[in-house]
Amino acid sequence: MPAVTDPRPLTGEPLALDLLNTRWNSEGVPQDLLTDTGGLAVWLTANGFALPADETVLRHTLQARDALRAAVDEHLRGKADGAPSTGAERVDAVLAHGRIRVTLSPEGPGERAEFEDPAWEPGWLAARNYLELLGASPDRIRHCAHETCVLHFLDTSRNGTRRWCSMSGCGNRAKASRHYARTKES
Repeated sequence: MPAVTDPRPLTGEPLALDLLNTRWNSEGVPQDLLTDTGGLAVWLTANGFALPADETVLRHTLQARDALRAAVDEHLRGKADGAPSTGAERVDAVLAHGRIRVTLSPEGPGERAEFEDPAWEPGWLAARNYLELLGASPDRIRHCAHETCVLHFLDTSRNGTRRWCSMSGCGNRAKASRHYARTKES
């Protein structure tokens, strides 16, 4: 059986954002990689998971994706002072399905994730990764500036001014649109 290639336009982001990017738009049509276990298998393989892509893993991963979407949207939009953070509550609910065990090995101190149900591993690790991103560089978590794009990325540019999920895609479309508007006015 031939390997299925990952159809997403943006891959390689940190795990939390990569999970969010399993939804994207293609020529104005919403796409979702996680509509079935076949798409889940593509995402699991792309992120180095050795779990079987079954319905339970899919259900838990979708729950984590929805929780992350709510939390990231609240983070980027900013929430009203005093308003409860439903995104944070939903991420906490995902994190309740696992824990980190501190270990000591011949190589030195370490950590190992443990789960009440192994099917939670991908979603739980994505939720934990989001906490790591918030701890390290919360201001670098971005949503693509193109009005029709739904992708997220971690801005790793030196000056922190990246606006597009990719310059070859959304960045070029924005430049072409501005150029067309200027030439139309002339």
